[in-house]
Amino acid sequence: MLIAEVSKKYDISADTLRYYERVGLIPAVNRRDNGIRDYTEEDLNWVEFIKCMRAAGIQVEALIEYVALYQQGDDTNAARKDILIEQREQLVERMEDMRVTLERLNYKIDNYDRVMRKGIDMSDCKNADKG
Repeated sequence: MLIAEVSKKYDISADTLRYYERVGLIPAVNRRDNGIRDYTEEDLNWVEFIKCMRAAGIQVEALIEYVALYQQGDDTNAARKDILIEQREQLVERMEDMRVTLERLNYKIDNYDRVMRKGIDMSDCKNADKG
C-alpha cells in the first residue's frame, strides 16, 4: 500500500508517517525498486498501534524504545512488557486526573443551570464562577 493510501486510511499525514519511520516509531518500511514506500500488512499494524498509543498520550520516547526492543527479538519480551506496564500506570493516572476534571466541569455546568433557571445574574453571585 502506498503512503497516500495509508495516510488516507489512518487519517495521518504522509509527513507524519515519514516522521514515524525516521524516528523509529515504526520499523523501516519496504520500498519498491523506484524508492517509493510500499506498506505491508505488518507495517499497517505498526501504524495502527502507534496511532492508538499516541492518541492515548503514550510517550514517543517509550514507543521508540519499545519498537527498538521489538526489533531485537524475543529476548526483550520482559523489557517490552515493563515499558507497557509503566505506560499503562501513567495512563491510569491521567485518566483519574481527567475524571476529577470532568467532575469539576459537571459541577460548574450544573451550577450555571441552577443559576440560569432561577434567573439570577451571575455578577450578583459571590464566587459563583470561582473554582
